[in-house]
Amino acid sequence: MTAAAVHPPRKPLAGKRVLDCATFIAGPTCATLLGEFGAEVIKVELPVVGCPLRQFGTMTPTGMSLPWLSESRNKKSVTLDLRKPEGSAILKDLVAKSDVLVENFQPGTFERWGLGWEELAARNPALVMVRISAYGQTGPYRDRPGFGRIANAFGGISYLAGYPDRAPVTPGSATLPDYLSGLYGALGALLALRVAETSGAGQVVDIGLYESVFRILDELVPAFAYRGFVRERMGPATVNAVPHSHYPTADGKWIAIACTSDKIFQRLADLVGRPELGGEGRWGTLAKREAERVEVDAFVVDWTSRHRADELLQLCETGQVPCGPLHSIEDIFGDPHYAARQNMTRLAVEGLGEIVVPNVVPRLTVTPGSAETAGPPLGANTDEILSQLLSIDPHRLDELRLRKVI
Repeated sequence: MTAAAVHPPRKPLAGKRVLDCATFIAGPTCATLLGEFGAEVIKVELPVVGCPLRQFGTMTPTGMSLPWLSESRNKKSVTLDLRKPEGSAILKDLVAKSDVLVENFQPGTFERWGLGWEELAARNPALVMVRISAYGQTGPYRDRPGFGRIANAFGGISYLAGYPDRAPVTPGSATLPDYLSGLYGALGALLALRVAETSGAGQVVDIGLYESVFRILDELVPAFAYRGFVRERMGPATVNAVPHSHYPTADGKWIAIACTSDKIFQRLADLVGRPELGGEGRWGTLAKREAERVEVDAFVVDWTSRHRADELLQLCETGQVPCGPLHSIEDIFGDPHYAARQNMTRLAVEGLGEIVVPNVVPRLTVTPGSAETAGPPLGANTDEILSQLLSIDPHRLDELRLRKVI
């Protein structure tokens, strides 16, 4: 047995403390990601009510939703009414002993509670404050409310989702901007922590939900600035590559094929038995294929429609043509690759048994993250945190509870 096996390496963020004062998905996701890699995450929630995510989605007999149990993994729950002076004061005491604070209220809310950046930095100059809101902390729209659906729309991705002759649709999930912003928030926190560790200076990480969507729109920005090109909805197809879409199979399923170069199209033409269409042939270059996009896609549909999905996947794998199935969640549960990569894990929940949740990403080979506990009951750790971390005695805790501060 190796020394590492006897004494496993500390997780990358072990020793860091994160105050998750956010609600719903974006801010809490940021904190969750940090917690998966070792940070102690204290979830600060309103007494009695708690985070709205507790009641969002599929409910369980525990009174907690599946999204809460899954997305609030590895956290401790403390109830604290930040709207009350005593609650605000306690949070400042927690800030003095923490490294990161995450919030995603409308801009100005924390300031009204006496918890703006200046006040918090005065208690902890090295604090990293992650602030996620609909439109960010500045700009003419800063005070507007918003959720993921609004960010998808304002960020430019909803306009691209769907078919050109129909209304725009939700691009996969209305919560995509929340998860993306949580990811960017975690990245920002890590960058700011590195600065704080070397200089002692904290800072604010400012993210608008829409910005996370806008950032992933590949060439939309330079293409419009360069030649005024406005990309319209194209269904499952895309610009700059043909064939690059979803295609039906003989057994009623769908597969995705991505020919992103002339070389890959030549491989596909070889598979179909029409090698003369590549190279110097009719569709051998991207320009030629784009000029006859409808005909190229019809050619591929004719081929895929004559084979079962499993046959096509095998053929494309053999011919080195990028291809994949369009998985439903049921398909994912039965896919051997997901199983081999352990992309799902189980968490024990008192009164429920076990739930299956997505596993940790990214995968670190030496200091991996982990999902260890499901989202906690409301206020499960209030007394523990306030007594041990802030040395608040039991009598004082009873007073705070009586006044509904905790």
